[in-house]
Amino acid sequence: MKRLSAGIAATAAALAAGTVAAVASTAAPAVALAPCQVLFDDFSYSGPSDSLISQRGWTVRTNSGGPGVPGASWPASNVSFPTVDGAKSLQLQAATDGTAGGTSQSEFFHQRKFFEGTYAARVKFADTPVSGNDGDHLVETFFTITPLNAAMDPNYGEIDFEYLPNGGWGEQGPIFYQTTWETYRPEPWEAVNTHTAQRQSFGGWHDLIFTVSGGHVKYYVDGALVADHSGIYYPETPMSINFNLWFIDTAAHSGGMSTYRQQVDYLYHTVNEALTPAETAARVAAFRSAGTTHTDTVGTGGTCPTPPVSPSVSPTVSPSVSPTVNPTGGPGCSTAPFWNINSVYLAGNTVRHQRSANGVPGGPPSGDGVHLWRARWWTQGSEPGWTQQWEDLGRC
Repeated sequence: MKRLSAGIAATAAALAAGTVAAVASTAAPAVALAPCQVLFDDFSYSGPSDSLISQRGWTVRTNSGGPGVPGASWPASNVSFPTVDGAKSLQLQAATDGTAGGTSQSEFFHQRKFFEGTYAARVKFADTPVSGNDGDHLVETFFTITPLNAAMDPNYGEIDFEYLPNGGWGEQGPIFYQTTWETYRPEPWEAVNTHTAQRQSFGGWHDLIFTVSGGHVKYYVDGALVADHSGIYYPETPMSINFNLWFIDTAAHSGGMSTYRQQVDYLYHTVNEALTPAETAARVAAFRSAGTTHTDTVGTGGTCPTPPVSPSVSPTVSPSVSPTVNPTGGPGCSTAPFWNINSVYLAGNTVRHQRSANGVPGGPPSGDGVHLWRARWWTQGSEPGWTQQWEDLGRC
Protein backbone atom coordinates (compact mmCIF):
# COMPACT_ATOMS: atom_id res chain seq x y z
CA MET A 1 0.00 0.00 0.00
CA LYS A 2 1.24 3.49 -0.77
CA ARG A 3 1.88 5.95 2.02
CA LEU A 4 -0.95 7.50 4.02
CA SER A 5 -0.46 9.78 7.03
CA ALA A 6 -0.20 7.79 10.25
CA GLY A 7 -3.54 8.77 11.77
CA ILE A 8 -5.54 8.39 8.58
CA ALA A 9 -3.76 5.17 7.64
CA ALA A 10 -4.67 3.66 11.00
CA THR A 11 -8.30 4.60 10.53
CA ALA A 12 -8.29 3.24 6.98
CA ALA A 13 -6.78 -0.03 8.13
CA ALA A 14 -9.33 -0.39 10.89
CA LEU A 15 -12.18 0.32 8.49
CA ALA A 16 -10.87 -1.98 5.78
CA ALA A 17 -10.16 -4.84 8.18
CA GLY A 18 -13.24 -4.36 10.33
CA THR A 19 -11.11 -4.74 13.46
CA VAL A 20 -12.77 -1.93 15.40
CA ALA A 21 -16.19 -3.17 16.39
CA ALA A 22 -17.63 0.25 17.13
CA VAL A 23 -16.69 1.47 13.66
CA ALA A 24 -17.10 -1.61 11.50
CA SER A 25 -20.85 -1.92 11.92
CA THR A 26 -21.56 1.58 10.59
CA ALA A 27 -18.61 2.57 8.41
CA ALA A 28 -17.55 -0.67 6.75
CA PRO A 29 -20.04 -0.30 3.83
CA ALA A 30 -18.41 3.04 2.98
CA VAL A 31 -15.18 1.18 2.21
CA ALA A 32 -16.81 -0.75 -0.63
CA LEU A 33 -15.75 0.48 -4.05
CA ALA A 34 -18.37 2.86 -5.39
CA PRO A 35 -19.74 1.54 -8.72
CA CYS A 36 -20.16 4.93 -10.38
CA GLN A 37 -19.40 8.67 -10.25
CA VAL A 38 -15.85 8.13 -8.98
CA LEU A 39 -12.35 8.87 -10.29
CA PHE A 40 -9.37 7.08 -8.78
CA ASP A 41 -5.89 7.12 -10.32
CA ASP A 42 -2.71 5.59 -8.89
CA PHE A 43 -0.59 7.07 -11.74
CA SER A 44 0.70 3.71 -12.97
CA TYR A 45 1.89 5.04 -16.33
CA SER A 46 5.10 4.24 -18.21
CA GLY A 47 5.90 7.85 -19.13
CA PRO A 48 4.45 11.08 -20.58
CA SER A 49 3.78 9.43 -23.96
CA ASP A 50 1.80 6.50 -22.50
CA SER A 51 -1.40 6.24 -24.61
CA LEU A 52 -3.44 5.50 -21.48
CA ILE A 53 -2.92 9.08 -20.30
CA SER A 54 -5.06 10.66 -23.03
CA GLN A 55 -7.46 7.72 -23.11
CA ARG A 56 -8.20 8.38 -19.45
CA GLY A 57 -8.82 12.09 -19.90
CA TRP A 58 -5.42 13.42 -18.81
CA THR A 59 -3.20 15.88 -20.68
CA VAL A 60 0.53 16.45 -20.36
CA ARG A 61 0.87 20.15 -21.07
CA THR A 62 3.35 21.26 -23.75
CA ASN A 63 1.91 24.60 -24.90
CA SER A 64 3.40 27.95 -23.92
CA GLY A 65 1.73 30.61 -21.79
CA GLY A 66 0.93 31.33 -18.15
CA PRO A 67 1.14 30.93 -15.32
CA GLY A 68 4.73 31.61 -14.45
CA VAL A 69 7.76 33.12 -16.15
CA PRO A 70 6.84 34.60 -19.57
CA GLY A 71 8.60 32.63 -22.29
CA ALA A 72 9.18 29.55 -20.13
CA SER A 73 8.71 26.15 -21.77
CA TRP A 74 6.46 23.28 -20.68
CA PRO A 75 8.20 20.15 -22.03
CA ALA A 76 6.49 16.79 -21.74
CA SER A 77 9.72 15.39 -20.35
CA ASN A 78 9.13 17.38 -17.16
CA VAL A 79 6.28 14.95 -16.37
CA SER A 80 7.23 11.42 -15.37
CA PHE A 81 5.97 8.49 -13.30
CA PRO A 82 8.80 7.11 -11.16
CA THR A 83 8.61 5.03 -8.01
CA VAL A 84 8.98 7.45 -5.08
CA ASP A 85 9.38 6.16 -1.52
CA GLY A 86 8.21 2.75 -2.72
CA ALA A 87 5.15 4.08 -4.55
CA LYS A 88 4.45 4.65 -8.23
CA SER A 89 3.78 8.41 -8.50
CA LEU A 90 3.17 11.35 -10.79
CA GLN A 91 6.28 13.57 -10.76
CA LEU A 92 6.41 17.19 -11.90
CA GLN A 93 9.72 18.96 -12.53
CA ALA A 94 10.61 22.62 -12.99
CA ALA A 95 14.03 24.15 -13.56
CA THR A 96 15.50 27.61 -14.09
CA ASP A 97 18.84 29.29 -14.71
CA GLY A 98 17.33 32.70 -14.07
CA THR A 99 16.41 33.40 -17.70
CA ALA A 100 13.13 32.89 -19.54
CA GLY A 101 14.79 30.67 -22.15
CA GLY A 102 16.40 28.58 -19.44
CA THR A 103 13.19 28.10 -17.45
CA SER A 104 10.94 25.04 -17.82
CA GLN A 105 7.74 24.23 -15.92
CA SER A 106 5.25 21.35 -15.88
CA GLU A 107 1.53 20.62 -15.72
CA PHE A 108 -0.67 17.52 -15.75
CA PHE A 109 -4.44 18.01 -15.90
CA HIS A 110 -7.72 16.18 -16.40
CA GLN A 111 -10.66 17.14 -18.58
CA ARG A 112 -13.28 19.56 -17.31
CA LYS A 113 -16.14 17.56 -15.80
CA PHE A 114 -15.84 17.86 -12.02
CA PHE A 115 -18.00 19.90 -9.67
CA GLU A 116 -19.45 19.09 -6.26
CA GLY A 117 -18.02 16.29 -4.15
CA THR A 118 -14.74 15.31 -2.52
CA TYR A 119 -11.28 15.79 -4.05
CA ALA A 120 -8.24 14.11 -2.50
CA ALA A 121 -4.56 13.66 -3.35
CA ARG A 122 -1.45 12.65 -1.46
CA VAL A 123 1.26 15.14 -2.43
CA LYS A 124 4.97 15.40 -1.64
CA PHE A 125 6.08 19.02 -1.52
CA ALA A 126 9.73 20.05 -1.79
CA ASP A 127 11.39 22.76 0.33
CA THR A 128 14.68 22.57 -1.58
CA PRO A 129 15.81 21.76 -5.13
CA VAL A 130 17.13 18.34 -6.10
CA SER A 131 20.10 20.17 -7.62
CA GLY A 132 21.39 23.74 -7.79
CA ASN A 133 20.91 26.75 -5.55
CA ASP A 134 17.80 27.18 -3.42
CA GLY A 135 15.64 30.29 -3.03
CA ASP A 136 13.52 30.45 -6.20
CA HIS A 137 9.91 31.65 -6.00
CA LEU A 138 8.28 28.29 -6.77
CA VAL A 139 4.58 27.30 -6.67
CA GLU A 140 3.67 23.63 -5.98
CA THR A 141 -0.01 22.89 -6.54
CA PHE A 142 -3.15 20.75 -6.52
CA PHE A 143 -6.23 22.58 -7.83
CA THR A 144 -9.40 22.69 -9.92
CA ILE A 145 -10.21 25.42 -12.43
CA THR A 146 -12.75 26.68 -14.98
CA PRO A 147 -11.55 28.61 -18.07
CA LEU A 148 -11.90 32.40 -17.85
CA ASN A 149 -14.04 33.30 -20.87
CA ALA A 150 -13.78 37.07 -20.31
CA ALA A 151 -12.55 39.51 -17.71
CA MET A 152 -14.55 39.13 -14.46
CA ASP A 153 -16.37 36.10 -15.92
CA PRO A 154 -19.04 35.21 -13.30
CA ASN A 155 -18.85 31.53 -14.25
CA TYR A 156 -15.13 31.28 -13.53
CA GLY A 157 -14.11 29.05 -10.63
CA GLU A 158 -10.83 27.94 -9.06
CA ILE A 159 -10.01 25.98 -5.90
CA ASP A 160 -6.31 25.99 -4.99
CA PHE A 161 -3.79 24.31 -2.77
CA GLU A 162 -0.58 26.31 -3.44
CA TYR A 163 2.68 25.82 -1.54
CA LEU A 164 5.43 28.45 -1.84
CA PRO A 165 8.51 27.07 -0.04
CA ASN A 166 10.53 30.24 -0.67
CA GLY A 167 7.67 32.73 -0.68
CA GLY A 168 6.62 35.04 -3.47
CA TRP A 169 3.87 37.56 -4.23
CA GLY A 170 5.45 39.81 -1.61
CA GLU A 171 5.40 37.10 1.08
CA GLN A 172 8.26 35.36 2.85
CA GLY A 173 8.27 31.57 2.72
CA PRO A 174 7.43 28.96 3.48
CA ILE A 175 3.72 29.68 3.12
CA PHE A 176 0.85 27.34 2.17
CA TYR A 177 -2.26 28.90 0.60
CA GLN A 178 -5.82 27.60 0.24
CA THR A 179 -7.52 29.99 -2.19
CA THR A 180 -11.07 29.96 -3.60
CA TRP A 181 -11.84 32.23 -6.53
CA GLU A 182 -14.96 33.98 -7.73
CA THR A 183 -13.28 35.59 -10.77
CA TYR A 184 -10.50 37.94 -11.91
CA ARG A 185 -9.44 40.50 -14.51
CA PRO A 186 -6.06 39.92 -16.22
CA GLU A 187 -5.45 43.53 -17.36
CA PRO A 188 -5.45 45.63 -15.26
CA TRP A 189 -5.11 42.92 -12.61
CA GLU A 190 -8.09 42.56 -10.27
CA ALA A 191 -8.68 39.43 -8.20
CA VAL A 192 -11.91 38.40 -6.49
CA ASN A 193 -10.93 35.57 -4.15
CA THR A 194 -10.55 34.57 -0.53
CA HIS A 195 -7.67 32.70 1.01
CA THR A 196 -6.34 31.06 4.15
CA ALA A 197 -2.63 30.46 4.79
CA GLN A 198 -0.29 28.55 7.08
CA ARG A 199 3.19 30.01 7.54
CA GLN A 200 5.29 26.93 8.12
CA SER A 201 7.11 24.22 6.20
CA PHE A 202 5.06 21.56 4.45
CA GLY A 203 7.97 19.74 2.89
CA GLY A 204 7.29 16.00 2.51
CA TRP A 205 4.14 13.92 2.03
CA HIS A 206 0.73 15.39 2.93
CA ASP A 207 -2.88 14.24 2.52
CA LEU A 208 -4.79 17.09 0.83
CA ILE A 209 -8.59 17.11 0.59
CA PHE A 210 -11.18 19.70 -0.34
CA THR A 211 -14.93 19.19 -0.41
CA VAL A 212 -17.37 21.21 -2.51
CA SER A 213 -20.83 20.88 -1.01
CA GLY A 214 -23.76 22.88 0.33
CA GLY A 215 -22.30 26.27 -0.54
CA HIS A 216 -19.00 25.61 1.26
CA VAL A 217 -15.51 24.73 0.04
CA LYS A 218 -13.66 23.07 2.91
CA TYR A 219 -9.94 22.32 2.86
CA TYR A 220 -8.24 19.60 4.93
CA VAL A 221 -4.51 18.99 5.42
CA ASP A 222 -3.48 15.71 7.05
CA GLY A 223 -6.98 15.22 8.43
CA ALA A 224 -7.35 18.71 9.93
CA LEU A 225 -9.82 21.32 8.65
CA VAL A 226 -7.74 24.40 7.75
CA ALA A 227 -10.16 26.53 5.70
CA ASP A 228 -13.89 26.96 5.02
CA HIS A 229 -14.82 29.34 2.17
CA SER A 230 -18.38 30.13 1.06
CA GLY A 231 -20.61 32.89 -0.33
CA ILE A 232 -19.72 34.28 -3.75
CA TYR A 233 -16.56 32.14 -3.86
CA TYR A 234 -18.48 28.88 -4.21
CA PRO A 235 -17.98 27.55 -7.77
CA GLU A 236 -20.81 27.61 -10.32
CA THR A 237 -19.59 25.40 -13.14
CA PRO A 238 -17.68 22.13 -13.80
CA MET A 239 -13.89 22.31 -13.44
CA SER A 240 -10.80 20.40 -14.50
CA ILE A 241 -8.39 18.79 -12.01
CA ASN A 242 -4.80 20.03 -12.23
CA PHE A 243 -1.31 19.63 -10.83
CA ASN A 244 1.42 22.06 -11.89
CA LEU A 245 4.86 23.26 -10.83
CA TRP A 246 5.96 26.73 -11.88
CA PHE A 247 8.00 29.82 -11.02
CA ILE A 248 6.38 33.14 -10.09
CA ASP A 249 9.48 34.99 -11.33
CA THR A 250 13.26 34.66 -11.52
CA ALA A 251 14.02 37.59 -9.20
CA ALA A 252 15.26 35.36 -6.36
CA HIS A 253 17.46 33.13 -8.51
CA SER A 254 21.12 33.12 -7.45
CA GLY A 255 22.91 31.55 -10.42
CA GLY A 256 23.35 28.26 -12.19
CA MET A 257 20.55 25.79 -12.93
CA SER A 258 18.17 24.86 -10.11
CA THR A 259 15.81 21.90 -10.46
CA TYR A 260 12.76 21.22 -8.28
CA ARG A 261 10.33 18.29 -8.12
CA GLN A 262 6.86 17.59 -6.72
CA GLN A 263 5.27 14.13 -6.49
CA VAL A 264 1.66 12.92 -6.28
CA ASP A 265 0.84 9.46 -4.91
CA TYR A 266 -2.81 9.23 -6.03
CA LEU A 267 -5.91 11.23 -6.96
CA TYR A 268 -9.43 10.44 -5.77
CA HIS A 269 -12.74 12.20 -6.49
CA THR A 270 -16.30 11.19 -5.68
CA VAL A 271 -19.33 13.07 -6.99
CA ASN A 272 -21.78 14.78 -4.60
CA GLU A 273 -20.31 13.28 -1.43
CA ALA A 274 -18.56 15.38 1.23
CA LEU A 275 -16.45 12.69 2.86
CA THR A 276 -14.37 13.06 6.01
CA PRO A 277 -10.61 12.48 5.75
CA ALA A 278 -10.99 9.07 7.43
CA GLU A 279 -13.76 8.03 5.03
CA THR A 280 -11.68 9.19 2.08
CA ALA A 281 -8.66 7.19 3.28
CA ALA A 282 -10.87 4.13 3.64
CA ARG A 283 -12.10 4.45 0.04
CA VAL A 284 -8.53 4.75 -1.24
CA ALA A 285 -7.41 1.78 0.87
CA ALA A 286 -10.25 -0.29 -0.58
CA PHE A 287 -9.20 0.46 -4.17
CA ARG A 288 -5.66 -0.58 -3.38
CA SER A 289 -6.73 -3.71 -1.56
CA ALA A 290 -8.66 -4.66 -4.69
CA GLY A 291 -5.61 -3.99 -6.88
CA THR A 292 -7.36 -1.14 -8.73
CA THR A 293 -4.95 1.35 -10.27
CA HIS A 294 -7.53 3.40 -12.20
CA THR A 295 -11.28 3.84 -12.53
CA ASP A 296 -13.30 6.75 -13.88
CA THR A 297 -17.10 6.75 -13.96
CA VAL A 298 -17.60 10.49 -13.42
CA GLY A 299 -20.19 11.82 -15.86
CA THR A 300 -21.58 8.42 -16.79
CA GLY A 301 -25.08 9.51 -15.85
CA GLY A 302 -25.48 6.70 -13.33
CA THR A 303 -26.70 7.14 -9.78
CA CYS A 304 -24.50 5.89 -6.98
CA PRO A 305 -25.98 4.36 -3.86
CA THR A 306 -25.58 6.58 -0.83
CA PRO A 307 -23.09 4.92 1.55
CA PRO A 308 -24.57 4.40 5.04
CA VAL A 309 -21.82 6.46 6.66
CA SER A 310 -22.10 9.10 9.37
CA PRO A 311 -25.13 11.46 9.27
CA SER A 312 -22.79 14.36 8.51
CA VAL A 313 -21.96 12.81 5.15
CA SER A 314 -25.09 11.30 3.66
CA PRO A 315 -27.26 14.46 3.79
CA THR A 316 -24.79 16.25 1.49
CA VAL A 317 -25.68 13.91 -1.38
CA SER A 318 -27.90 16.11 -3.49
CA PRO A 319 -31.30 14.69 -4.47
CA SER A 320 -30.76 16.39 -7.81
CA VAL A 321 -28.51 13.55 -8.95
CA SER A 322 -31.49 11.16 -8.84
CA PRO A 323 -33.97 13.14 -10.93
CA THR A 324 -36.24 10.22 -11.74
CA VAL A 325 -37.59 9.88 -8.20
CA ASN A 326 -40.96 11.21 -7.09
CA PRO A 327 -42.60 13.67 -6.79
CA THR A 328 -43.49 14.74 -10.30
CA GLY A 329 -43.14 18.32 -11.40
CA GLY A 330 -46.89 18.81 -11.50
CA PRO A 331 -48.70 21.85 -12.92
CA GLY A 332 -45.69 24.13 -12.37
CA CYS A 333 -44.09 22.63 -15.46
CA SER A 334 -46.48 24.41 -17.77
CA THR A 335 -45.53 27.90 -16.60
CA ALA A 336 -41.84 27.63 -15.64
CA PRO A 337 -39.35 28.93 -18.22
CA PHE A 338 -36.59 26.74 -19.56
CA TRP A 339 -33.25 27.14 -17.79
CA ASN A 340 -30.78 29.56 -19.40
CA ILE A 341 -27.09 29.35 -18.51
CA ASN A 342 -26.72 33.14 -18.66
CA SER A 343 -29.74 34.04 -16.52
CA VAL A 344 -29.59 34.92 -12.82
CA TYR A 345 -31.98 32.99 -10.58
CA LEU A 346 -33.01 33.83 -7.03
CA ALA A 347 -34.11 31.50 -4.25
CA GLY A 348 -37.53 30.06 -5.11
CA ASN A 349 -37.32 30.61 -8.88
CA THR A 350 -38.36 27.55 -10.93
CA VAL A 351 -37.16 26.36 -14.34
CA ARG A 352 -37.62 23.41 -16.68
CA HIS A 353 -34.51 21.54 -17.79
CA GLN A 354 -33.20 18.13 -18.84
CA ARG A 355 -29.75 17.81 -17.29
CA SER A 356 -26.79 17.04 -19.54
CA ALA A 357 -25.20 13.59 -19.52
CA ASN A 358 -21.75 14.76 -18.45
CA GLY A 359 -22.33 17.97 -16.52
CA VAL A 360 -21.50 20.09 -19.57
CA PRO A 361 -24.43 22.37 -20.51
CA GLY A 362 -25.19 22.14 -24.20
CA GLY A 363 -23.65 18.68 -24.39
CA PRO A 364 -25.45 15.36 -24.89
CA PRO A 365 -28.67 15.09 -22.82
CA SER A 366 -28.92 12.60 -19.98
CA GLY A 367 -32.15 11.00 -21.22
CA ASP A 368 -33.81 11.66 -17.84
CA GLY A 369 -36.46 13.86 -19.45
CA VAL A 370 -37.36 17.45 -18.58
CA HIS A 371 -37.66 18.13 -14.84
CA LEU A 372 -38.92 21.06 -12.80
CA TRP A 373 -36.19 22.63 -10.65
CA ARG A 374 -36.34 25.22 -7.86
CA ALA A 375 -33.37 27.44 -6.97
CA ARG A 376 -32.22 27.06 -3.36
CA TRP A 377 -30.32 30.36 -3.43
CA TRP A 378 -28.87 32.91 -5.87
CA THR A 379 -27.29 31.13 -8.82
CA GLN A 380 -26.05 31.74 -12.34
CA GLY A 381 -24.46 29.26 -14.72
CA SER A 382 -25.00 26.26 -12.43
CA GLU A 383 -26.78 23.50 -14.33
CA PRO A 384 -29.85 21.93 -12.66
CA GLY A 385 -29.23 18.27 -11.97
CA TRP A 386 -25.49 18.68 -11.42
CA THR A 387 -25.33 21.28 -8.64
CA GLN A 388 -26.80 21.70 -5.20
CA GLN A 389 -28.06 25.17 -6.09
CA TRP A 390 -31.14 23.43 -7.54
CA GLU A 391 -33.83 21.26 -5.93
CA ASP A 392 -35.42 18.61 -8.15
CA LEU A 393 -39.23 18.91 -8.02
CA GLY A 394 -39.72 15.93 -10.32
CA ARG A 395 -40.22 15.04 -13.94
CA CYS A 396 -42.62 17.08 -16.03
